[in-house]
Amino acid sequence: MANGQLLTTAADEPTEVSGTTDEAVLKLDAVAKRYGSEEVISDLSLSVRDGEILTLLGPSGCGKTTTLRLIAGLERPDAGHIQLEDNSVAGNGRFVPPEERGVGVVFQEFALFPHLTARENVAFGLQNWGEEERDARVTDLLELVGLGDHGDDYPEELSGGQQQRVALARSLAPEPEMLLLDEPFSNLDVDLRVEMREEVRRIIKEAGVTAISVTHDQEEALSISDRVAVMNDGDIEQIDAPEQVFQQPKSRFVAGFLGHASFLSGTVQGDSVETALGRVLRDDVNGLAQQYDGTGIDLLVRPDDVTAFSADGSETNGRVVYRRYLGPTVLYRVELDSGETIECMHNHSDRIDLDERVAVRVTADHELAWFPAGQRHRDVTVADD
Repeated sequence: MANGQLLTTAADEPTEVSGTTDEAVLKLDAVAKRYGSEEVISDLSLSVRDGEILTLLGPSGCGKTTTLRLIAGLERPDAGHIQLEDNSVAGNGRFVPPEERGVGVVFQEFALFPHLTARENVAFGLQNWGEEERDARVTDLLELVGLGDHGDDYPEELSGGQQQRVALARSLAPEPEMLLLDEPFSNLDVDLRVEMREEVRRIIKEAGVTAISVTHDQEEALSISDRVAVMNDGDIEQIDAPEQVFQQPKSRFVAGFLGHASFLSGTVQGDSVETALGRVLRDDVNGLAQQYDGTGIDLLVRPDDVTAFSADGSETNGRVVYRRYLGPTVLYRVELDSGETIECMHNHSDRIDLDERVAVRVTADHELAWFPAGQRHRDVTVADD
């Protein structure tokens, strides 16, 4: 894969997203960034659509925060070009400082001024506004974030979720062209994190602003975003709607990073794929072109795509080698007689013992993704014909 080029196939095709348009308000073209001898971003290209929430998702050190800082103007690219709306803000000898880009940033530590009230924090970036207009804007934003009755409270008097809402309102106050969120939920406890995802998405959509978020949390990215850009080693592996990146990943890295992923080898034979778990109909495999007849492929199966059953010895095809209780569900790992390993997710009330022989069947109710045997990426140009 050429750097940043995988997204020029299915990833760049328009996706229907409520409240967005196909018009790009931000473009990164062949952007690169180095720190000393280390290349953090290499030849990265990306377009962000008007009104969408795009999340940059990836492991630590993949370049997502650096990308956000380049967009904000907190870093200068070593190569490439960045365009915001119709204006060049970096590249070709030009660099627009962050305060002139019309971009708001919400940092993970919120960075509220402790000696200012919520109202004063929100108004901080509106010093050049008239008093009446400024007061009206602050009042509207406090209402938008659900803090209309907390304008006179100081940060120490607010909960973590309330502080985050103040930080969000402060960033929205100057009516930025774009909002950037750097790990916005990392400092919140688990329950509040889930609640605030929904709340922040609502606020951003009601404000009508384009937003880019950065996170390493897969669940957060899938739940808050219109599109997700999965990054790895300074490059974008795939960019698409959350459902697509999860159900139809274009690389094995994306498949594994977005949840448990097992790969089941098989051979394409006519209208089916022969596997250690039996026949999988060709119609149940996404975009499996005729060119792959007679070849080996690997089917992506997630834990909820397969089920393990207690059965008579003659019908079993594997042995349970791992069991992890997760509360509502139990994750089982089964070593198949073929030597492959498959993970299964069952309801917490189901009970399968360690070392128990089981029969595993593919029970997915959607088309399975696949990869040519031994290849890291799926050849979407051929397979999706």
